[in-house]
Amino acid sequence: MTRYCNREQPARASGRPYRIQIVRWAEAQPALEAIRRKVFIDEQAVPEALEWEAVDADCTHLLALVSEQRAVGCARVLPGGVIGRMAVLPAWRGQGVGSALLQAAISHCRPHGLTQLSLSAQVHAIPFYARFGFVVCSEVYDDAGIPHQTMLLDISD
Repeated sequence: MTRYCNREQPARASGRPYRIQIVRWAEAQPALEAIRRKVFIDEQAVPEALEWEAVDADCTHLLALVSEQRAVGCARVLPGGVIGRMAVLPAWRGQGVGSALLQAAISHCRPHGLTQLSLSAQVHAIPFYARFGFVVCSEVYDDAGIPHQTMLLDISD
C-alpha cells in the first residue's frame, strides 16, 4: 500500500515541486533500483553484488517524486529503525530533497515505538546527518570501499 507524506515542497533551484512517497519494494522496485544504480553503482563505484539485498523486500522505502511521478531520490528504513540507501540524483542535490527524505524517514519511525534510529553515514555526509541530530558513535570503517561511520539519533521524547 502506498502512503503519501504531506511534504510537497518547491525545489529551490528549479522551482518545481517534489513530494515524498512511502512505498513498498514490490511496487516501486524499478524506480528505487534506477536511483540506487545511478548513485551507488555508477557514480560511487559500489560493486553491484553489494548493492542489492534480499532485506529490501522487508523494508519501508521512500521516494522523492517530481512531476509525472519521476523519482529523483530514495531512502529505506529497515525494521528496527536503521535508515539507509539515501540517494538523490545529481541534478536534484542541494534542493532539499535529501533533507525531506530524511525527515520523512524519521517521522515514519516515531510512531513505531522506537527510541533510537541508526544509520551508516559516508564520512563526507556526516555534517548533513548531524544537522538532524544524529551523533557519530563509531570509528571509521570501510563499506564497499567508502569510509563510513555509524550515527545514532535519540527519538525517545
